[in-house]
Amino acid sequence: MKLAIKKWGNGAAVRIQRVLLRQINCDIGESLEVEVVDGGLFLRPAREPEYSLDDLLASCKPEQFKLSDGDKQWLDAKPVGREVL
Repeated sequence: MKLAIKKWGNGAAVRIQRVLLRQINCDIGESLEVEVVDGGLFLRPAREPEYSLDDLLASCKPEQFKLSDGDKQWLDAKPVGREVL
């Protein structure tokens, strides 16, 4: 399949048919990563890494868990409006 390169502002654009996007599990509005491979462009969906809570906590240092005096004051503060307790 050939795709035409068109002028778009000061750059260039290629229109990707929806059938091609479906084949790579991507949709309009999502992002693609691009890489030059053997003189050509390789496009793949840009996926954000998924983290579990355990992974995130494992990456934290114990000193990050200590509460500052300001944190303690905030946690011990009495409600000032209609907060749910």
